[in-house]
Order: sequence, then structure tokens, then C-alpha cells
Amino acid sequence: MANSSNHDINEVPGMIERYGPAAAAKKIKAMLEEKNNTPLNIGITGESGTGKSSFVNAFRGIDNRDDLAAPNGVVKTTMEPKSYPHPKWPNVKVWDLPGIGTTHFPAAQYLQHVQFKRYDFFIIISADRFKENDVKLALEIQRMEKKFYFVRSKIDDNMRAEKRSQKDFQPEKSLSAIRKNCIEGLAKEGIRSPQVFLVSSFEHHLYDFNLLEETLQRELPAHKGDVLLLAMTNSNVEIIKKKKAVLQSEINHVAWLSALAGAVPVVSLLADLNLLVSTANKYKVTFGLDSKSLQNLAQSAGVPLDDLRSVLNSRLALGELSPGLIIEMLEWSLPQKVGANLLRFIPIVGNIAAGALSFKSTVKALNDFLNMLAKDAESVFKRALNR
Repeated sequence: MANSSNHDINEVPGMIERYGPAAAAKKIKAMLEEKNNTPLNIGITGESGTGKSSFVNAFRGIDNRDDLAAPNGVVKTTMEPKSYPHPKWPNVKVWDLPGIGTTHFPAAQYLQHVQFKRYDFFIIISADRFKENDVKLALEIQRMEKKFYFVRSKIDDNMRAEKRSQKDFQPEKSLSAIRKNCIEGLAKEGIRSPQVFLVSSFEHHLYDFNLLEETLQRELPAHKGDVLLLAMTNSNVEIIKKKKAVLQSEINHVAWLSALAGAVPVVSLLADLNLLVSTANKYKVTFGLDSKSLQNLAQSAGVPLDDLRSVLNSRLALGELSPGLIIEMLEWSLPQKVGANLLRFIPIVGNIAAGALSFKSTVKALNDFLNMLAKDAESVFKRALNR
């Protein structure tokens, strides 16, 4: 992804010369919008009672009690796929698919019924051993050369049962035995190199939930992997660093758009600042520093919200983002002469040289914003784990 981004950015000066600032700005804006709106569709299938709805919610980073949650409990079995968009990244959709057993379709017909081609990959969920229908479906997906993964849900329940029944209970030994049993059983049925993840939808930091997310992100095509990464919760510091790298690869696009904006008639300073506000807000949401994300983290980690907020250092994380705050942050971030004369650095029509200076200033400012918020995200993560 980064290589593609760099290639696009290297073409910008030629685009300006060939098409003019206005057309170049439109092309850069289209690049950013295409990347931000890249669709990712995830198919989740499993029989009733496997914890599928809880998994759909956990994967979207929300609690079962959230207004946007997939319904749990005794509900009418659906015969049609139901999409649940990510609350902050609507281009990421998690699809709750009917269990193959409820449709009474053969595997091939089932995949046609749920519109097989729509999904980037499938997750097959079972709360116990994987059954005949799970295997038939996996074999058909395998035949059609689409990615799929097995999830043993409710593994926390399994661990509690194992602890009660075993005199010398060793969690890692029990988990290893369950995983090995699943993999060997699926391999015997003809599944090539089955990938099995043991998860709890209520204790993400335990078991394989993080490993599942990281595996999906790694095995997707680069541009789709970036989309999933930005939507993932901050389950470890490494994910925060990866998010930062993806966001950093976009900075030159935003800086060029900001610089060229001033060379387009009728585009005001406020519009330019609004671009920086929206970019900083994207950083804030991506790192889980918005109010809703902090509240969810406090609840799931059992840590007072005020404790999480107490480790925030940047004004971008603490306050409401606005053009006024961005101006103050720019005055802090940029060299004194630039900050004191900020308005002079918005390029006028046709003044591409001034635009180039604005480009450099915007790159520095956005890197500063990104570094501050990434550091705050790491502090919040460590505080949530009481480190």
C-alpha cells in the first residue's frame, strides 16, 4: 500500500503542471476517498447457539448492550444474510449469515443463496466440535478458492468446565489439546491446513481473538488489510504502531490537498482548516481516543473512565476538535515565524510556490498530530491493563 501511495504522490507535481491545481486537487481527493471507502465484507456463519451474534458485536468493537449490537438471546432464526456495519467505519460490514443447517441447502446452493462473491473471507463458528455441515461448507469454500477460518467460540466456558473437572488444571495444555483436536479432525475431512482460533467474545485479551484479527489483516490484500487494521481495537501496542504507519502513509496526500486548496478560487481558509480537523479526527477515532471508544474500553477493562483520561496529554485527545484548536496546534507545531503568520501561508490563486511551503508545513503538523495521538493511545492501552 505504501509503495502505491508513494507512486501516486510522485505523480502530483506532473498532475499540477498538466491539469492545473483544481483538477489535481480533485484527483488527490478521489484517491483519499477511494481508500477511505474501500469495502470490506466479512461473512460469519454458524448454527444457532454458537455465540455468533456476540462474536459479530465483539468483532465490531461493541458491547452486546449497545444500540447498534446484533441481537442476542432467543430471536427468530433468519434465513437471509444480515449486515452489521462497523460503528465508526461503515465500509467494514460484518454479515451474520444463516446457519447452513437452517436453510437445508446443499453447501454449493447455500453459498449461492448468501451471495458468496460478496465476501472477502468467511469465519465458520462453532461452540463445540465442528460438525458435518461446517465441514461441507468449508470444503465448498475451499473448492471455490476463497479464504475461510474456523473459530471455536465460548472458549472461556470450556476453560471453566475443564478447571472444574481436572485435578491438575493447566490452561495452556487444555487450550493446546482443544486446538490440536480441532485441526486434526478438520484435516482428516479434507480441509487443507485448517486455521482454528479459540476465542471468547467477552475476554478479547485472552485466547486467540487478537491472533485472529492479526492473521486476517496479514492475509488480506494490502489495501483491504489496511482497512481492517484501522477498524480493529487496540489489543496490543504493535497494532497501534501499525495503525500509525498506515495513517502516516496518507499524510502526503492530505498535505498536497491542503496546499492545492488555496490555489483554487473560492476555497477559504476555513475549508482548509476543516480538512485538518477531519484528518485529526480520523487519527483520534482510529486510535480509540474518542469519547465512545474510551467509555467502551473503561467498561470492558473495568477501569474508571477518569483513570483513562488522566493519561491523555495532547489537547487533540482531550478536547473537541475545531478549526480554532487546530490553529492553536499549528502555532505550536510550526516554526515561530510560520505560526505567527499562519494566514500568510495559505497559498493564493496560482501561487504554487507558496503552496509548496504550505505542503511542507502541513506534513510537519500532521506528523506531530499523529505522534501525539499515537503516544496517547499507547498510554491509554497500558493504563487499561494496569501496566
